[in-house]
Parts: sequence; C-alpha cells; structure tokens
Amino acid sequence: MKAIVYTAPRTFSYTDVPTPEPKAGEVLIKVIQSGICGTDLHLHEGQFMASFPFIPGHETVGVVAKLGVGVTEFKVGEEVVTNPNSACGICSNCAIGYTLLCKNLSGLGSNLPGGFAEYMVAPKEQVFSAEGLHPDVAVLTEPTACVVHGMEVLNPKPGAKALVFGAGPTGLILAQLLATTPNINVTIAASSKYKLDLATKYGIDFAYKLNKNDLKSDIPKLMELSGGNGFDIVVEATGSAKVSQECVGLTADGGTVLFYGVTDEHDLVSISPYEIFRREVTIKGSFAEIDSFPGALEALRSGRVKTEGIITHRFALADYGKALDTQLNDPTRHKIVMVP
Repeated sequence: MKAIVYTAPRTFSYTDVPTPEPKAGEVLIKVIQSGICGTDLHLHEGQFMASFPFIPGHETVGVVAKLGVGVTEFKVGEEVVTNPNSACGICSNCAIGYTLLCKNLSGLGSNLPGGFAEYMVAPKEQVFSAEGLHPDVAVLTEPTACVVHGMEVLNPKPGAKALVFGAGPTGLILAQLLATTPNINVTIAASSKYKLDLATKYGIDFAYKLNKNDLKSDIPKLMELSGGNGFDIVVEATGSAKVSQECVGLTADGGTVLFYGVTDEHDLVSISPYEIFRREVTIKGSFAEIDSFPGALEALRSGRVKTEGIITHRFALADYGKALDTQLNDPTRHKIVMVP
C-alpha cells in the first residue's frame, strides 16, 4: 500500500509499505480520509511524541476492511473512526486515573502507524462506529473529542462571559460547545473573516476580527466587549505565545484561562504571580483526549457541533508536501484532509 513515512524530522516520503494485517483484537481499516491539524506540523519537526519511523495521521475515518480474531463488535464495510490515544494502564499516572497523562502514552499517527495511508490497523477499543455520519463530519471526531475533554477541564459555569482566541476547527468547535452551555455568552476572536463568518453562522454570540499585525491594539477593545471587567473564561486556541501572553490580562477577577492551542515546545510567556494571587485567576491546560470519543460522536450526531464549511482543501497522499505547505502558508485554508 501507499503511505507517508517519516524517517526523521522534516524527512518524509510517499512510498510503498506492506499492507498491515490485523492481529487478534485489532481492526484493519481502509482509510477514506484523514485530517491534518497543527499537531502534525509539530510532529513534522520531531516534537509531540514523534517516534521515527512513523506514519502520521491521527484524524481518520474509514471503513472496516478486515477483523482480527476475537473482534465481533464491527462488521466489514462499516464506517468507523479511530481514537488515536491509548494508555499503558500500569504507570504511576495511570494508577491514579490520569490516563491521558500516561508516561507511556501511545498515539496512532505519532509513535504508531496512523492514517496517512491506504490502510491502518487499530485495537478494537480505539475504533468507534461512525455509521450514518458523512465522512466530512466524521473526520472531525478527533478534534471534537479534544474539545470535549477541554470542556471537562474547563468545567464552565452557566452565566459566564467567554472569549475564545482562534477560529480554527477546534476553536470553532469549542466556541460552539461553550455557546450551547446555558447562559454563556461567547466572543470569538480571530484574524480571518471567513472563519469568523462561520462562527456567526454557527450561532456564536459575537465575532471579533483581530489585527494580526498589532494585537496590542485589540486588547482595549476586547476588554470593552467584556463590559470592562474582563471575561470569566479566556481560551487560547491559536497556539501562539503572543496571544497566550495577553490572556491573563483579559480575564476577570476569579476567572479562568485555558491554554488549549499547541505552542512550540520552547515558547515562553511572562505572567505576574502576584496578579494570579491577588485576583485569584486560575490557569488550566488541556492536552488532547483519551476517552472523549463517545461524547464527540454524540455532539456531532445531535448537531450541537456544526461542521459545514470547515473543510476547505483536499489533497491526495502523493501531494502531502503541498498539503503541508498549504497548512503553513495559505491564509485561505481551514481544515485540510488527505485522501488516499
């Protein structure tokens, strides 16, 4: 089969590899499509658990091609999605229930073969039926699952005012889940008119266009939008350290900042510990997900999360290099999917 294979950071090829065979308890999946996200750019650089050689692709929808011994939960031809993450179950974090923070975390598409290939295998526990969902909706299950976990970490209170920086796929999904929480008013801030128009279409209360060349000029205007006292919730969903730097200052007394976007591993921001102490601001982080696929599929099936318009580009696997360049440099792109 054809696949994208990385042998080192920034070193990949579109090449032939053996088609995998499902072992006992595994499912062989014929890939329909698999999404690119910002994490893939970090993996491209050798960050974010990358283990070489590997096949990337962790946002995958496909159909069951073959069942390993003992797998009775699925049938050949059934549309499925794959949860990429699994825990070892025996490390110190797993022992106290922090499975997402497993010290031996495994990830399909990062340190195990993923979905940028014609076929992939996954343990049956990481496979979920997506029957009835259009593949363009189902391919967004993994990003939605990450957002579901983010909402669990955030635990928003009804009646809050929220600001979401970033209107990428996960920013838009997170804003939607916040907006459908009782009495939460959501402002989403981004520099792309197209993405903000989607936010408005999805029912987000207010869309604010950022000046990407002068973020500082936007801070007083955003503070004014909060009513002058700051937002109860500020979510950083851009992965930009420059944006992260402004979050605490826009947060109300007693409010919460959620660092959700994936910054570079070496990025730093400066925060006054006195301000955190004096105003009792809470800072939280949300990393990926491990058990949020059922909630994500329910959000997509129910229509609580809308996705129409999020996918803007499709590339064949052979054009993976062009897809990466588009992800990095094309301001018109939103979600890119790779199609075998």
